[in-house]
Amino acid sequence: MKYSPYEYQSYATDFILKHPVAAVFLDMGLGKSVITLTAIFDLCLDSFLVRKVLVIAPLRVARDTWPDELRKWDHLHGLTYSVALGTEAERKAALTQRASVFIINRENVQWLVEESGLPFDYDMVVIDELSSFKSYQAKRFRSLLKVRPTVSRIVGLTGTPSSNGLMDLWAEFRVLDMGKRLGRFITRFRTTYFTPDKRNGQVVFSYKPLPGAEDAIYRQIADVTISMKAADHLQMPECVINEVKVKLSEKEREVYDRFKRDLVVSLKGEEIDAGNAAVLSGKLAQMANGAVYGENKRVLPIHDRKLDALEDLIEAANGKPVLVAYWFKHDLARIQERLHKRHIPFSTLDTAESIARWNRGEFPVALIHPASAGHGLNLQAGGSTLVWFGLTWSLELYQQTNARLWRQGQKAESVVIHHIIATGTIDERIMTALQKKEKTQTALIDAVKADLEVIL
Repeated sequence: MKYSPYEYQSYATDFILKHPVAAVFLDMGLGKSVITLTAIFDLCLDSFLVRKVLVIAPLRVARDTWPDELRKWDHLHGLTYSVALGTEAERKAALTQRASVFIINRENVQWLVEESGLPFDYDMVVIDELSSFKSYQAKRFRSLLKVRPTVSRIVGLTGTPSSNGLMDLWAEFRVLDMGKRLGRFITRFRTTYFTPDKRNGQVVFSYKPLPGAEDAIYRQIADVTISMKAADHLQMPECVINEVKVKLSEKEREVYDRFKRDLVVSLKGEEIDAGNAAVLSGKLAQMANGAVYGENKRVLPIHDRKLDALEDLIEAANGKPVLVAYWFKHDLARIQERLHKRHIPFSTLDTAESIARWNRGEFPVALIHPASAGHGLNLQAGGSTLVWFGLTWSLELYQQTNARLWRQGQKAESVVIHHIIATGTIDERIMTALQKKEKTQTALIDAVKADLEVIL
């Protein structure tokens, strides 16, 4: 396929070429992969500044998206690549091939650096979904940091750089510029830009930015960072956000409220308890969805309110394909049971073949888990309606999942995103938290936003 880049794509490619350290915060659907591969082609086969490139990506994106992009575009022909997935023997065989681009999933970064026995001789690294390196305690972060000094060029790609707040940025930029802009140590970063927020004695649970800290952080990273929003550069379809409220019965609500108050409740002769706030939050979210795990992962049903609402939404779609996001395994099982009962064809999107079938329009309902399919997958050809059966606290997974349908290439005039909300439950708090996190991230994106009218 012939590549005719938009102005913003040419600008982003040029930015990567001119900056050995580049943080490219591109909104979902703007074509991060082809932008980066175009720069890689120039560096490897035109200017000869790069010999070997390592692309680190989420598993499905490494397996499907990057190879598909390399095969898809005419101007990339001649750029050789090898995908290092599978068994250890298969990964080693792939990494010893003669190629310019090597693609590996992020879970195998530690293996590559510390266990494979292979030399880390890549002079360029691309991190697709830089946000997956936001934890400085993660093994993948520590492993990559060990070999970072040997890498001459690095690119970090993401549409969600600070999904949980500005604190995420330290680890991301530590691995990009080795601490040049935000410091080499997380403790110094905290004391410079933050103050303790929620705490219990000497134990600090969260931090909030000091006055002026946001602007100061943005100024520090601005020279190597660009951001762009899809709505600014593409004719995006209208995105309609809808909340579908369901109400628990008095009996169902009594169970929920008692557990929230007492941290313990008896269900079906079994006692459910919460030992801490995190467990309480998880179990309240389960209850809002309609069931909760007991001992030995036994599923204890509470209500079918969300299942009824989901059935109504599928019926109202009148044959148009519906993508359903679930969170807990018992949500999936209960949804599948209801769809079977109503003789509604469906598939879970967990393989390359199931994704291809969805995009071909072969079934009216598809079930997706945000954590396994939130990044990089192109699902827009299959439909334009998304239903959140159960919500997630993660802004990153929430936005990325929405962007599977609301993105470039969506043929429908509007994308409808439904949220099934159990009123008076933790669902409402999760929605509020997502909205607050989005405000913080939007401020960051705007602060380092590329103004093409000025630049070009």
